Amino acid sequence: MVNLTLLVLSRLDVNRLSAIVQNLGLEYEKKVLHSIRNEVLKAVVAQFNTDPLLTERPHFSALVAQQEAERSKFVVMKAEQERRAAIIRDKGESESAKLISYVISSAGIGLIELRKIEASREVAATLAKTPNVSYLPGGKNLLLGLNPQR
Repeated sequence: MVNLTLLVLSRLDVNRLSAIVQNLGLEYEKKVLHSIRNEVLKAVVAQFNTDPLLTERPHFSALVAQQEAERSKFVVMKAEQERRAAIIRDKGESESAKLISYVISSAGIGLIELRKIEASREVAATLAKTPNVSYLPGGKNLLLGLNPQR
């Protein structure tokens, strides 16, 4: 069995567009192009002799089987590479976690607290530039209107 796909690019004559729509309707493609496409495809296919395809079928079957085998090898190789990449990534994350743990145990959590404060400052600076943000602290001190640009 042979599967064929035919793509037809067509453009209607702009000057005759209203006449085409009046006579054939909006279903022009389904009514006209579909039948023309099928007839042209049948005529072109009928010109070719299929005897060589039938006599060389074992050869073509072997080619298809070889291509499928190579595709399977490629899929296996790709899966193996993805597995190796995952192992390397996991080792890197493990080393990173070990280094962070070592730094925290030897130097304390002061550096982490400093990074938290720096990140909080960056967030506060970004939010202060936004005119639609109101600040409501969670403690007893309630201070509104921190953004004087409004």
